[in-house]
Amino acid sequence: MATHSMVTVTEAQQRARKMVEGGQRQWAATGGETVRLEVVLHPPTERTVQLDVVGAIAWTQSWRELASTDPSADVTWTDRQWPSAGRQSVPQRCVLVGADAIAAFAGSGVARSWRTLRDRAARLRAEFSCAADFPSADPETAVSALAAAIRTHAGKLQLLREKDFETLIPVISWLAEHPTSGWRIRQLPIRGIDTKWLERHRSIVEGLHTAVTGRSSLGLLASPTQLRVRFLDPTMRPGGMSDVSASVDELAALDIVPHVVFVFENLETVLAMPDTPHAVVVHGGGYAARSLSAVPWIQDGRVVYWGDLDSDGFAILHALRSGCPNVTSVLMDDDTLFAYRDLWVPETKPAAGVYPTLTPTELRTLEHIRSEGNVRLEQERIDWQFALGKLRDAAGVV
Repeated sequence: MATHSMVTVTEAQQRARKMVEGGQRQWAATGGETVRLEVVLHPPTERTVQLDVVGAIAWTQSWRELASTDPSADVTWTDRQWPSAGRQSVPQRCVLVGADAIAAFAGSGVARSWRTLRDRAARLRAEFSCAADFPSADPETAVSALAAAIRTHAGKLQLLREKDFETLIPVISWLAEHPTSGWRIRQLPIRGIDTKWLERHRSIVEGLHTAVTGRSSLGLLASPTQLRVRFLDPTMRPGGMSDVSASVDELAALDIVPHVVFVFENLETVLAMPDTPHAVVVHGGGYAARSLSAVPWIQDGRVVYWGDLDSDGFAILHALRSGCPNVTSVLMDDDTLFAYRDLWVPETKPAAGVYPTLTPTELRTLEHIRSEGNVRLEQERIDWQFALGKLRDAAGVV
């Protein structure tokens, strides 16, 4: 027959801590007044007492002290007759009701964190559960959606600095009251708000804003995506400028028809490209490469892409090819990868996606990058004259 060890105060507190960690998101969203933790303490058997009467008495005393100092812990007792110690009253179970009681029992740090989350969630409900000021949101839907948003963003909500939380409330209110402002973040008349603040906290702002209003858009004017472009053919240079940073819309309006568009992730490579007839080179800017499909003379032309030989490089290639169908990769193959094995470095945050636009050759190289331990070969490590020759061959220029 299985026997159970006596549950110590510390072990019971650990159970409470795990319960708080697992349940506090839901408690914050809907209230945790009725949650219950019941711990069966497994008081000692007669044999246990015979083997260690001092330990059994100390265990009982620890629960007696806990019951006297924590009134929220409801410890029930039962009488036992121990031959070695006479008749004793021993703790049988400990019951705690309510999130506050469970968190307090778990320890001061846990209780403090829970109170922060509880109070902030209550503040949000008080501010936004009534949708009367925001006609686009149905009251019942708003309450349910707000609870879901609190649950989803509870971790961020709990860790916000107090100053940032106090900024969050008026930001949500202002955005809800001005659904189509068309303003830039810099223009918002809210103390403490700036572009970097919204960038840091955008996910929680968007989540709460959608819950309150039912709208996915914040109604703000987004900063245009900027691309850096070098016009390698002097006859194609707008106003004689060879090196331009401009918005996607401005570049899309250019009346040019390059025979080839080079797209590189490395800016130094962009700057190193020599004059080339009928050619343009674009700094892809990582995953901003997706935006290149909005430029007709890029989407409709021949694109030669060269990125770092790592999983991110292939992920960007897939993103580019998803919008621009005629994309050829250069120096992103097994021969290049293994020729420079001595210059590999670990990839800090490898991309783990599946990329159906990659060719079989590209997929094989990506598999080797991953099987070798998510390695990375930066394009600047490759000899420039050798690379330039490969780029010209791929573009069909001399």
